[in-house]
Amino acid sequence: MKKFFKLLYVLIKFIVWTFVIGLLAIILTQRISNNKKAIAGFRIFTVVTESMVPVYNVGDAILVQQIDAEKLKVGDDVTYIGAVDSFKDRIVTHRIISKEKSENPEKGKYIIQTQGVANDEPDPKINETQIYGKVLYKIKIISKINGVIGNLYSMYFIIIVPMAFMIFFDFIVQRKEDDEEIDDEDDKKEKLENKDIDKEEKARKEKRKNRRNRRRNRRKKDNLE
Repeated sequence: MKKFFKLLYVLIKFIVWTFVIGLLAIILTQRISNNKKAIAGFRIFTVVTESMVPVYNVGDAILVQQIDAEKLKVGDDVTYIGAVDSFKDRIVTHRIISKEKSENPEKGKYIIQTQGVANDEPDPKINETQIYGKVLYKIKIISKINGVIGNLYSMYFIIIVPMAFMIFFDFIVQRKEDDEEIDDEDDKKEKLENKDIDKEEKARKEKRKNRRNRRRNRRKKDNLE
């Protein structure tokens, strides 16, 4: 049973560290490259407006994957970087409402238009070079923490807390194992000492027995004389 729990702990630790390291790699890559690079084609974004309510609420974390523009279709939610008017340099996550081939390939193969599901007006048209990727799904764990903490940095919270917990738990486990080793060593020493005491006690008993035998032999000899 003890081995089972130890293996279970190792498995849980592996899953947690894999999740934390993967999440941290994605976030750092995005921050350092200003969203120009992604890890294995994945990026994470946080919703900051109500334009996609009720699909995505403010604070929701979404996982976005790079995808070939040919595979995009009307109804897909995409994240892109705006280029004109009030959308310029803004990261937007909206739904595709139209897609058509571009008449000017130099400006992209496709002309795509999006719109927030809660908005009355569509966004300015974009091309596929502006699109970071298609929204795969909402990361519920991070989204819930965003809702509780109420800020856009809660994904760092979900990295730091598990790391701190695992480090602390590892420290406790290691300390317990060290204490068990010390106890085992003490038990071994005590057993050895007990063995030595038993040997000494046996030796004393043997000496007393020999003395008694010698006294008996002397009495017998005296009686014979």
